[in-house]
Amino acid sequence: MGLPSAIQVKRIARDPADQSGESILVLKGPQGRINRAVWGPLNKTIISGGEDSVIRIWDSETGKLLKESDKEAGHKKGITSLSKSNDATHFISGSLDKSAKLWDMRTLTLLKTYTTERPVNAVAMSPLLDHVVLGGGQDASAVTTTDHRAGKFEAKFYDKVLQEEIGGVKGHFGPINALAFNPDGKSFARGGEDGYVRLHHFDPDYFNIKI
Repeated sequence: MGLPSAIQVKRIARDPADQSGESILVLKGPQGRINRAVWGPLNKTIISGGEDSVIRIWDSETGKLLKESDKEAGHKKGITSLSKSNDATHFISGSLDKSAKLWDMRTLTLLKTYTTERPVNAVAMSPLLDHVVLGGGQDASAVTTTDHRAGKFEAKFYDKVLQEEIGGVKGHFGPINALAFNPDGKSFARGGEDGYVRLHHFDPDYFNIKI
């Protein structure tokens, strides 16, 4: 109890017989759990987010802390998810504060904010269009049956540049915990607390949405 969180970096051996359990780098984090970590550009940095609501950028060779997100611009509650763009120039974070934020991957400058009605557990960016998708929802046990938030477990799509909501897809009977686009951008998958993974193929109208 009371130990700081940590990120363990392992080297993957080509031959499984040569695989070692030793870490080649250990990043000592803050108090509280680190929920997500992704590689930065050219794998030279590691970006992390967790329960303390702060995004951090670390040097992946030395383990040195390079940057922290601004407290005013950053999230107000725990960070649940991180997803980076295909070109590794920016990334998106999701939080229990009912928002997702788009950041510059090198400077950690806040670029955009997307707000929703429910805690955000999962985020993803389309590799084809300027769209982001957010998923989450308050657990049914945490709201009353008459609460307007009950049962709102749909994936919400936003225009990445204009920050406007452009649509939603329902289907789960519990919070959404994972989201991912197909590499071709023509479908997406989501996993929920109801135990199901659902694959959705976009219809032609999706590719012609105008705001």
